[in-house]
Amino acid sequence: MKAEQRHNEIVRLVELNGEVNTDELVELFNVSPQTIRRDLNELAEENKLRRTHGGATNSSSSENSSYNNRKVMHPKQKEQIGATLARHIPNGSTLFIDIGTTPEAVARALTVSHCDLRVVTNNINVATILMERSDFKVILAGGEVRNIDGGVTGEATLDFVSQFRLDFGVLGISGIDFDGSLLDFDYHEVRVKKAIIENSRQTILGVDHSKFGRNAMVKLGNLKEINLVITDQAPPEPLASILEESDTIIEIVNL
Repeated sequence: MKAEQRHNEIVRLVELNGEVNTDELVELFNVSPQTIRRDLNELAEENKLRRTHGGATNSSSSENSSYNNRKVMHPKQKEQIGATLARHIPNGSTLFIDIGTTPEAVARALTVSHCDLRVVTNNINVATILMERSDFKVILAGGEVRNIDGGVTGEATLDFVSQFRLDFGVLGISGIDFDGSLLDFDYHEVRVKKAIIENSRQTILGVDHSKFGRNAMVKLGNLKEINLVITDQAPPEPLASILEESDTIIEIVNL
């Protein structure tokens, strides 16, 4: 396959899935990692995609990938991140669980391994997952429901979340810039995430490697505000140094 054809197919895959992985492209096109990295760098220079650690994402900073696409991105990694994160939540805890496919993986893990939890969530999917457990008390925040992913946001959600002070806040995120900024796409969702951080005694972020260096238009905060990060790969520089210099603990899951 010629380079131009390969470039067109890479762009198509990014548009379809929201991101691509270098190793997967090497296998797909049967070329060397150096060739794929060169392809991605050239496409990034043309602003057709955005380079990330280990791959590339859509160049848009204003719109996230669709929920259905996000559900099938890195499913093994998300489930392992969810299971590992759940082990940090003691039985009988109170916690917030955020919008996102990784927080939903955490919810699935909690139903298998935990008892007597009290959960406040603005994610209808999380509430649905947890409601099968009769010993869990699940409190669903009010507000405006996003039909694209079951997230609940808005002023009513913000006011509701701010009434609580819970043991843990479990967050997902759309991107982490190389200066440590936590980024997402929806301003209203970000305001709720901030409230979760402010009203949690400990905040745990579950994030797969594709979010390192990924761009999004709304800033939520900084990695330094997070107590624990659970991920599937060691973050690249300068994120690794930012974590080392802060009090944030990072745990890398075994796949």
